[in-house]
Amino acid sequence: MLLIGLAFAPTPALAAAAETLENASSTADHDKFDELAGPFDTGPAVTHACLSCHTEAANQVRQSTHWTWEFAHPQTGQMLGKRHVINSFCGTVASNEPRCTSCHVGYDWTDTRDDPPVAQTQVDCLVCHDTTGEYKKFPTAAGHPNYEPMEWPKGSGNVRKPPDLADIARKVGAPSRANCGACHFYGGGGDGVKHGDLDSSLVEPPLELDVHMSPDGLDFTCATCHNASGHQVPGSRYAVKARDTAGIDIPGRGDQSRASCESCHDTRPHTKDKLNDHTRKVACQTCHVPAFARGGVATKMWWDWSTAGRLDDEGNPIEILDEHGHISYTSQKGDFRYAENVVPEYRWFDGQVRYTLRSDRLNTESEPVRINRVEGSYEDPGSRIWPFKVMRGKQPYDTRNRTLLVSHVFGKDDTALWTNFDWNKALEAGTEFANQPYSGEFGFIETQMYWPITHMVAPAEQALRCDDCHARQGRLAGLGGFYMPGRDRSVLLDLVGWSLALLILAGAVLHAGLRIRARSAKGR
Repeated sequence: MLLIGLAFAPTPALAAAAETLENASSTADHDKFDELAGPFDTGPAVTHACLSCHTEAANQVRQSTHWTWEFAHPQTGQMLGKRHVINSFCGTVASNEPRCTSCHVGYDWTDTRDDPPVAQTQVDCLVCHDTTGEYKKFPTAAGHPNYEPMEWPKGSGNVRKPPDLADIARKVGAPSRANCGACHFYGGGGDGVKHGDLDSSLVEPPLELDVHMSPDGLDFTCATCHNASGHQVPGSRYAVKARDTAGIDIPGRGDQSRASCESCHDTRPHTKDKLNDHTRKVACQTCHVPAFARGGVATKMWWDWSTAGRLDDEGNPIEILDEHGHISYTSQKGDFRYAENVVPEYRWFDGQVRYTLRSDRLNTESEPVRINRVEGSYEDPGSRIWPFKVMRGKQPYDTRNRTLLVSHVFGKDDTALWTNFDWNKALEAGTEFANQPYSGEFGFIETQMYWPITHMVAPAEQALRCDDCHARQGRLAGLGGFYMPGRDRSVLLDLVGWSLALLILAGAVLHAGLRIRARSAKGR
């Protein structure tokens, strides 16, 4: 573990050591276990076999945020997680469980008003440990794969065959980038839609996209940094470590988490002291992730739900593509805008994020409504300048109660928005599922949501230069609260600076004149 933890340091020896440990063979050949001979009719049957050896695994998973989908923030006191937060994409899990829980690490969670299922066999081992690439949850099966041939998407004619569960179970291994990405790359409804720095291009990224995950670089998996202990995975966006002052994490010190740059690179990673001075106020990601969505996969930057419901002249749903082939409008979901190679927006950040919850009363006179608010300031020693993707759009809200609304947008019943485009029915159904008051009066309000950027680390030569920020119209032009040379002007500082420069120049001229005069006098 120590060698892997130090492997971020740019030395060939440590990189080689990390690669050796990461690729070390397992001490168990699962193909030889009689318990995994199969056949298995269901995913829970596979889990039952796994638990015959890994006796504590299910209990560990059920204590994780991957299972509970909630997180009690120790500083803000807010209860966060997918069960409680409305995001600026699809809204919320509530009332849309058959689709959303296809990314849950379990089976059969069909109603998030209740806690996740209690049976240990309802933990899904294969979704994280499949090495074949053949295990896929079915989009509408609440966490299950399809056990019979099934058509998807509906009406497409494409039939998805059921996976060979026994063969997959005998070939399990450590989670790969593809395992984690099966959910985290596709959040919000599609590849790269949500985060901006997480998409399918990171399964096998070139070196210029991500030096850590590229097979031509260090070939890290997600778990190299998000190194789980007892299935507890560090590095949540709900509790970001904005400034790690502990430095390299070694046994006997720290929390053994490598989910920060400093835990492997230390707090003064550069050879130049001036650059190291910047780490006190500037996050590593600010300079080393110059842009996101730069692997060839566009990310969604705007989603306007208010325009949903338009039909063509025959009364059929509409789908419109932009000039790059991205969906720019669907009758079911409204208008979209995508972008690639996006320059982040920068904010002071101390690691705390406050969310607008479903019960929070909105200040509708101050748009846009912030779905979440990153906290921090220049004066706060725990804050640093961080890069963010800012997702913008319009979402439904209760005009009388002044709360964000839960909408039912996916289902088989006739109240679903995608069936008859009746917003009121969709909102009535959604709020009923979520146990949320609804006055029956709704409108749309502009929102924005911050997503911290921390992946897609570019090679050092592509990091930002001084003049990218220290310029009148540089990247930090809109970040206030402090004076930055090259960007800001101060009459007093300019006067002092120019006066000192002129005094130095005058002193140099006087000194040179005296030297010349003395030499001339000596020559006579």
